[in-house]
Amino acid sequence: MIACVDLFCGLGGLTHGLSRGGVRVIAGIDVDPECRFPYEANNDARFLELDVQKVTGDHLRALWKEVNGDFYTLLAGCAPCQPFSTYGRHKDRQPSSKAKWNLVTGFGRLVGETRPDFVTMENVPQLVNHEVFQDFILALRDYWVWWEVIDCLKYNVPQTRKRLVLVASRLGPIGLVLPTRSSKSPAKGPTVRASIAHLKPLRAGESDPDDPLHSACKLSQLNLSRIRSSIPGGTWRDWPPSLIAKCHEKISGGTYPGVYGRMEWDAPGPTITTQSFGYGNGRFGHPEQDRAITLREAAILQSFPSTYRFLPKNEKVRFSVLGRLIGNAVPVQIGAMVAQSLIDHLSSPKRLIK
Repeated sequence: MIACVDLFCGLGGLTHGLSRGGVRVIAGIDVDPECRFPYEANNDARFLELDVQKVTGDHLRALWKEVNGDFYTLLAGCAPCQPFSTYGRHKDRQPSSKAKWNLVTGFGRLVGETRPDFVTMENVPQLVNHEVFQDFILALRDYWVWWEVIDCLKYNVPQTRKRLVLVASRLGPIGLVLPTRSSKSPAKGPTVRASIAHLKPLRAGESDPDDPLHSACKLSQLNLSRIRSSIPGGTWRDWPPSLIAKCHEKISGGTYPGVYGRMEWDAPGPTITTQSFGYGNGRFGHPEQDRAITLREAAILQSFPSTYRFLPKNEKVRFSVLGRLIGNAVPVQIGAMVAQSLIDHLSSPKRLIK
């Protein structure tokens, strides 16, 4: 058995994937109280509202000590990186050089303090270009380490998403399982149609009475005209001149043709972001219906099951909060692939005996 503590757990994407893949996750740690309900409602694990910077190795060892029987330990997490967040890009609110990376550094500190059998990290691809990543690798100097920037589509996540995935083991050589898809061709990978076509049709501003997360934001009359003039996979250049925004007429605007775009049924979705519920925030228009995708559709494109519960019964949907949590989540399918990799690793004759 593998017993895991998930740092920066969010609403449980990585935890859910690891659990589905056969890893026992005993606790998730995150500073955001909004994560508690979805994390605990969908996962057989405890949510601890703590700042990882204040968590110590003793805290983690106490959690593992509660597990009965023989087990291997796994420390997992996706440390948010300030330089790639909205906060980090605000020119007047730049964090200090040290603060930019303190969460990644904190993850490395806890690896050093607990020496778990396995470590896994998911993060933005840009992290590999920074010194903090090399420092993290240094914290794994007693481990066999594998890392790569992967195409999530090849691992059955229905969107064009690139992520850094790292797995490390103290037991022997390790790597991520081979991709389930060998081609980037949409015909050979999961599509928008296969993922969300079964959901109830909606108009802009309408909600599914049986699933409050399947709610579409309202559209202004101008944006309603724009989406009606958009074709799947097309751009704002397909619109009549009267609908084109002034920002698109600038030279810089021409470099963002996917903004206000529709998805294509028989292609993967775009990278799901924290603002994917808004039509003007990217290629987030529904392929057929005149609206942006819903939070439920965004979650499914992040490979969450359609039954995943995101808020208590009768609680009002807050698009900005849930959009942020869903967009920042580790795709569930990536967590499942990491779990499969670890379990395959334990059965490999190449590994060392603990």
